[in-house]
Amino acid sequence: MWRHSEFAQGARDMLPVAPGIAAWGLMTGVAMMKSGLSLVEALSMALFVFAGSSQLAAMPLMIAGAPMWVVLATGFCVNLRFVVFSIHLRPYVMHQPLWRRLVSGYFTADLSYVMFVQRYKTPAERSDSTMLRAQEAYLAGNCFVNWLSWVGPGLVGIVLANFIPPAWGLGFAGILALLGITCALASSQLRMVSVGVAGAAAVVAFALPLKLNILVAIGVAVVVCLSLEKLRPPPASPAASGKGSA
Repeated sequence: MWRHSEFAQGARDMLPVAPGIAAWGLMTGVAMMKSGLSLVEALSMALFVFAGSSQLAAMPLMIAGAPMWVVLATGFCVNLRFVVFSIHLRPYVMHQPLWRRLVSGYFTADLSYVMFVQRYKTPAERSDSTMLRAQEAYLAGNCFVNWLSWVGPGLVGIVLANFIPPAWGLGFAGILALLGITCALASSQLRMVSVGVAGAAAVVAFALPLKLNILVAIGVAVVVCLSLEKLRPPPASPAASGKGSA
């Protein structure tokens, strides 16, 4: 698959935001060591837990000796947005065997999902093997660069934790990368409303535990935008338009 032209295209599309992801991963690695995790624990989390927000949410709980179910529940709540992503991506990957769908689910992150659905707005027909292969290759190339940009700097941050002060605030670069993608996606009035509503709801609900303000933001934005969508007048059919012009 890596020889496919779409693999290279997916990798190229991820490169502009890779520095922001790398800075975020670097500071996450530093934070893991500064929080008191052992070297083995930090390395294991960096290599196997491919989820930055849930890593940052779980670390203080682990250090405080919270029960495992609390740590897992926190990670589950923080990452519930991926349920929405997976529902949207389901038609794109259902032709694959289960193990490949599981691998795709593990490696697909926020920006990978956004870039993929931007390039392929509709899933390919199951009979169109060429397009199916192109979509798989694009997602693989995109996820490959994204994974390297996160895990590699995270390992560097673990090794150099004593030399990189958290006061540098490099993690903010990752937030800026996400904001850039969000602004690029706000290409219609309804999407702009969705961004504004979700941002306002997240701020209002910021005091909720376990980062539940993220779920509140998603839920409120979905409800508001679906309601506004229903209020839109239906588009005029071509037949009606033709009749009116005649």
